[in-house]
Amino acid sequence: MEVFGEYFARIDNPQHRARTEEVMDWVTKKFPSLVPKIAWNQPMFTDHDTFIIGFSVSKQHLAVSPERAGINRFSDEIVQAGYDHTKELLRIRWDSPVDFSLLEKMIEFNMLDKADCSTFWRK
Repeated sequence: MEVFGEYFARIDNPQHRARTEEVMDWVTKKFPSLVPKIAWNQPMFTDHDTFIIGFSVSKQHLAVSPERAGINRFSDEIVQAGYDHTKELLRIRWDSPVDFSLLEKMIEFNMLDKADCSTFWRK
């Protein structure tokens, strides 16, 4: 989690910082094989140098990016969890609970789907 320390320090709102730290800590503990890193000024996790999931903070929400394939695969579950989404990310409003089981499914899907991927992003 040290790799994210500087990123966390730049989050002004203490509640947003705590929520972001909670999610990053959960990913780190649940998926210890994933590599945490900062790229494009955002925290993300990789597996064998391929992107698995990324996060970003805004005033309104914590954005989660499992790539378009992850959004497409889980769009119904994203809506059922009460989140809205675009083609590339879902938004967890700060006043909404985090659906960790959904995050787990997305991460597992990307790890399996990209097991043989040799590029950072899907082609």
